Amino acid sequence: MSHPAEEAMEKPGTAPYVQEKRSRCRHCWEMFKPHLLVVLLLLALGLGIGMGAGLRNVNPPFGKRETMYLAFPGELLLRMLKMLILPLVVSSLVAGLAVLPSRASGQLGGRAVLYYLTTTLLAVILGIILVMTIQPGNRAGSLSRTGSTVTVNPVDQILDLVRNLFPDNLVGSTFQQTTTRTVMTTEYVVTGIRNATENGSTSEKIAYTIETIQTPTEGFMTIQKGGMNVLGLVMFSIALGVVLGGMGPAGQPLINFFNSLNDATMKLVTIVIWYSPIGIMFLIAAKVVSMDDPEVIVQQLGYYTLTVLTGLAIHGFIFLPLIYLVLVRKNPFKYIYGVLQALVTALGTASSSATLPVTFRCLEENNHVDKRVTRFVLPVGATINMDGTALYEAVAAIFIAQVNNLELDVGQIITISITATAASIGAAGIPQAGLVTMIIVLTAVGLPVKDIELIIAIDWFLDRFRTMVNVLGDSIGAGIVAHYSRKELADLDDSEHETQFPKHSPDDVISNGIQGRYGSINTGYSGEKTDSTTL
Repeated sequence: MSHPAEEAMEKPGTAPYVQEKRSRCRHCWEMFKPHLLVVLLLLALGLGIGMGAGLRNVNPPFGKRETMYLAFPGELLLRMLKMLILPLVVSSLVAGLAVLPSRASGQLGGRAVLYYLTTTLLAVILGIILVMTIQPGNRAGSLSRTGSTVTVNPVDQILDLVRNLFPDNLVGSTFQQTTTRTVMTTEYVVTGIRNATENGSTSEKIAYTIETIQTPTEGFMTIQKGGMNVLGLVMFSIALGVVLGGMGPAGQPLINFFNSLNDATMKLVTIVIWYSPIGIMFLIAAKVVSMDDPEVIVQQLGYYTLTVLTGLAIHGFIFLPLIYLVLVRKNPFKYIYGVLQALVTALGTASSSATLPVTFRCLEENNHVDKRVTRFVLPVGATINMDGTALYEAVAAIFIAQVNNLELDVGQIITISITATAASIGAAGIPQAGLVTMIIVLTAVGLPVKDIELIIAIDWFLDRFRTMVNVLGDSIGAGIVAHYSRKELADLDDSEHETQFPKHSPDDVISNGIQGRYGSINTGYSGEKTDSTTL
C-alpha cells in the first residue's frame, strides 16, 4: 500500500510531481552545464565543415570577396583573442614571478625549459623515424608548386631572434617586430676618358667620353614589420616581475595593479570564449570553401599528410599523456579533457598565441593548476615550445629531399633534428609561421628552399593540427611543472601565512594582547583587569 504523498508525486499535474520534475531537470542541467561549451565547440566544428562543403557546390562559386564575408565572424573572434594577448601575457608573467622568490622562480623555469627541450627533441626524432619509414616523397605523384617563398638567411634569422628578445622600443614591440631584409643594390661608377684638347687664349676646351659601369652588390637592412613581438614582451615581463619581487613593500602597489589587470583580463576572456563557437564555425567554413581541389591534393600529398598527422597523433595522444602519467601518476586523458576547449580553439584559429587566453581559463578553472605556475609556464610555452611545429619541419625537410632523390647521411639527419628543434623555438605563435623557420632547416642541409612551394597547398590544413599539439604540450607541461613545484609553492604559502598571522608566546598574549591585522585584542589580563575583550 503506497503512501498518499508518493501517489501525489507520481500523479501528473500535482504540485509534488511538478516540483520533482523540476528538481530532476535542474540536476541534469547542473551535470551538463560544465560540458556545454565543449559540446558547442565540437558542434561548431562539424557545422563549419558541413557548411563549407555545401558552399563549394554553389553556382556561381564563391570568389575571394564572398569568402572574406563568410570568414568575417571568425575574423572578429581572432581579433578579440589577439586583443587580449598583450594584457594577459604581461600581467600574468609580472604578477606570477613577483610573488615567487628568486630561487623558486629559477627552479620553476628550469623545470619548464627541461620539459620543453625534451618533448621538442622527442617530437623531432619521432617525425624523422616516420618519414624514413613511410617514404612519402618516393610515393608522391606529380607535384605542382603553389605560392612563393622568400629568401631568408639563417644567420639573419638567429640574429633577429636575439634582437627581438631585447626590443629597443617597448611600445613599438606591442605591434611590430625587427627583421633583416636582404636587398640587391646596383652601384653606378662613372668614368671619363679624355679625347681632345684645344688651347685658346681665353679658355681650354676638353671633350670626354662618358662610360657607366654597373656593379650589383648584396646589401641588407633592418626593418620593422607588423606583428606583436611576443618574445620581447615576455623577456621584459620576466625581468620586471623578478625585480618587483625583490623590492619588497615598495613594489607591492605595482604588483597589485598587475594582479587586478590579470583578473580583469580573465573576466574578458570568459566573455569572449562564449562567442568562440560562432567564430570557429565560420573560420572553418571559409577555409573549406577556399581550399583547392581535395582530390588533387590527396593524390599529390596524401602520404605526406598521413605521415605528419600520424606523427602528431602519436606525440599528442600517446607520448605526452604517457609522460604525464609516469611523472604525475594521474589520469592524463581526464586532464586533456579539461583543456579540450583550448584544443578546439587552436584547431579553429591555427594560432597558439590567440588560444592563450582560453588555455589559461581551462587550466586554472577546469584542471585547477596553480596560477603561479600557469602565469609563468603558459606565456613562455606559447612562445618557445612548439612540439608540433618541430615534428612538421623535420618531416617536411626529409620529404623534400626524397622528392629530389637526395640521399641524406647520418650527419645531415642529425643536423635536421638539431635545427628543427632550434627553429621551432623561433617560430611565432601565428598561423603558418613554421614555413618561414623551415627555411633554416633546409638551408642547413643544403636542400632547395624553393621546394617549400610543393607543400604550401596542404600547409593550412596541417597547421591547425600542429597548433593543437603545441597547445596540448604547453598544457601538459604546466601540469607537470605544477606537480614537481608543489613543495616550493606550499612552503611559500606557509611563509606568507606566518607573515600575516605571526605566532605568539603565551606570555605575549597575557601581557600585551595579540596585535593582528584587525588591531589588538585585549585578553582581560592587562593593566585594568577588565573582563571585556575589545577589538
